[in-house]
Amino acid sequence: MKQADLVLIHPPSVYKFRELPIFYGPVSEVIPSTSIFENYPIGFLTLSEYLTRHGISVRIVNLANKMLKEAKFDPEAFVSRLKPAAFGIDLHWLPHADGSLSLAEILKKQHPDTPIIFGGLSSTHYHLEIMRDYPFVDFVMCGDSTEEPMKQLLEAIKNGGDFAAIPNLVWRNAAGETVVNGLTCQPQNLDYVNFDYAHLFKMAVKYRDLSGYLPFRDWLKNPVMGVFSSRGCHHDCASCGGSSSAFEKMCVREHPAFRAPELLAKDIKNISRYTGAPIMVIGDLLQAGRKYAEDFLVAIKKQRVRNEIAIEFFNPPTGDFVQKVSASLTNFNVEISPESHDVQVRKAFGKTYDNARLEESIAAFERSNCKRIDLFFMVGLPYQTYQSVMDTVEYCGELMSKYGGSGKILPFIAPLAPFVDPSSRFFEEPEKYGYRLFYKTLKEHRQALLTSNWKQRLNYETEWMTRDDIVNATYDGALKLVELKAAFGLTERSKAEEIIRHIRRAKDLIKRMEESTVMDDSLRQEIFRMNPIESLCDRHEMEWPVIGQRLKLMNVFKLLLRRTPVLGT
Repeated sequence: MKQADLVLIHPPSVYKFRELPIFYGPVSEVIPSTSIFENYPIGFLTLSEYLTRHGISVRIVNLANKMLKEAKFDPEAFVSRLKPAAFGIDLHWLPHADGSLSLAEILKKQHPDTPIIFGGLSSTHYHLEIMRDYPFVDFVMCGDSTEEPMKQLLEAIKNGGDFAAIPNLVWRNAAGETVVNGLTCQPQNLDYVNFDYAHLFKMAVKYRDLSGYLPFRDWLKNPVMGVFSSRGCHHDCASCGGSSSAFEKMCVREHPAFRAPELLAKDIKNISRYTGAPIMVIGDLLQAGRKYAEDFLVAIKKQRVRNEIAIEFFNPPTGDFVQKVSASLTNFNVEISPESHDVQVRKAFGKTYDNARLEESIAAFERSNCKRIDLFFMVGLPYQTYQSVMDTVEYCGELMSKYGGSGKILPFIAPLAPFVDPSSRFFEEPEKYGYRLFYKTLKEHRQALLTSNWKQRLNYETEWMTRDDIVNATYDGALKLVELKAAFGLTERSKAEEIIRHIRRAKDLIKRMEESTVMDDSLRQEIFRMNPIESLCDRHEMEWPVIGQRLKLMNVFKLLLRRTPVLGT
């Protein structure tokens, strides 16, 4: 099999997760992947498609997924057989600090002459530390839109070229000095990339590697896909590394880059040709303005997509806009993250709407043909106390009682874990917001990921809650919420009792870990038993319905018979 020019490898959060007794806790409760974060960033898709279109062959390897699915899989032996011109490793989310650096070190030992490239938001934040302290990383590609700079870098690596001329690149010169070229590639829109999942199907067949291309472990059972309306954000949620202030600091981006609404609708239509699975529109359509959102609704209505479409709103939309959504989409659900019932807490986090506006929006969605309204609340916010978390759960019960007759309201609560994002306002000015950070550097976060108890991995506590309080409020709030869901018929009683038993076991396990002076075999085994189990809610609550076939195999087969065009051929 011909080797790719670039191999993009996604590592697990902790490289030795199969060996180390680490109780991960509820760090991935409201995302599809497991606690080792095996879901690779969607930037892998756009990079692979863009580079392939320009004549550079790319292979994606979800190493985390391979390690998770096969206990006997040998990652070192696997990567030793790869012979690309360069390796690319994502350090996009900070929970990959250990996995990314450990993998890079292994690759450099096995392939000492092959360049290793880091990319992603966390790589961008820590680019100087990476180049200073980790000599096995050769390049850091900074910014949120690196498709064209990566093309130039691969051409320079393959054919020889001037690294100093490549935008967004951080590299070492002949004297070993770090050179920062400057973040000058900042596309003003996303119309130049393709969110083309068909490309992944073709590449999985080309490289005969289905598990390497699966987005996360259970994707074949729950093949949800996403399209991005923007890179960057107008909003400034204070813990978010993708907020407006974080993007301005890291990516020198003063405003988001949006994808044309007509192209966004076509992305969704193209996905629907190959699957009946849910499709999520990532990024609030309304942050680009009411006209943008309405243009999308007009465009998507023409596409006649039957798939369930999930739309997220950073602020609750008005009733008249809800009516427009309902008139344009046959099957849809929405996600809103109020974070807390307490308006003071919500405002300190960066969201200024009150509960009246939230409930007006919920009522409008309940009257519409919206299938579900997912509400996300968080533990670990400014002004939030243990009692405040319990009051938030009580408010969830009030919402289910008031608007839950149709069974559409589905609330979730999860901790701000494991880390406050680098470059966010909480991270940059913790004291201003009542936070105390335990870890600041990449090295410190990497070491924290290797601690055995998820409480010790939290990189913060607040004036109002210690890490002990945050853990207790998380578990006690979840216990109360699952009871309420069972009472309102949203969770089966048998499943609720199973979750309750697990939460209590988790609390007992943490207590036992803190009281033990040694990690004996029984404690190790209990940790490994506990990690794969849902801890705060029924994971199936996060799944939206598949309409028709999960994969439309005949259409996929026809796709694979078509040749992928390359520019210039």
